[in-house]
Amino acid sequence: MSDNKKHILGRLRSNRLHAAAAPEVYAKSLDWDQERRIAEFTERMQAVRGEVHRLKADQWPDWVKQELPKRELRQVLIGHGPVADTFAAAATDDIALKRYERPIEDWKDTLFDEIDVALTGTLGGLAESGSLVLWPDANEPRLMSLIPPVHIALLRADRLFDNFARLIASENWASRMPTNALLISGPSKTADIEQTLAYGIHGPKTLITLIIE
Repeated sequence: MSDNKKHILGRLRSNRLHAAAAPEVYAKSLDWDQERRIAEFTERMQAVRGEVHRLKADQWPDWVKQELPKRELRQVLIGHGPVADTFAAAATDDIALKRYERPIEDWKDTLFDEIDVALTGTLGGLAESGSLVLWPDANEPRLMSLIPPVHIALLRADRLFDNFARLIASENWASRMPTNALLISGPSKTADIEQTLAYGIHGPKTLITLIIE
């Protein structure tokens, strides 16, 4: 083995041992209570044009039903599970519900051209960065939060963590790391075109977080 290769491997081993010896440095809690976490999350999400609304657990279906016509949103994409089933039971005839239950190849045109808004749950939220954390699966595939122009995400207040390190520690990702976790910190935006900030280029133009208490 060459000296250069030995040096590189030695540094990698050293870094790995250092990280393993002091995980508390990366998982340190900020000791924020729930109200502080909600306030910090809201401030950071709104700073990047994300919407945040606080609702009781029995209020959010009615809030969504009232907001959809105000925003001229009718075609609603839902998945499977508690969030989807709760809204499906409350939806009225003027809301066109579509469930994500087929391979994307079978209905790509509908998904890209007709869906107005997607409604999903979340794994949790990060107060320090104002981010949502999603763990897409067969019930709520990844494209639900990436393609529709509007994304409404439900975040339980008791699933709002100080920071990413606290969520990783709480969920024990060291033993069950997700294959596809999404961190969403506001609506899609880019300044690639002539350095002009534009929204909705690579994903939803509008992100609405409903904090459920």
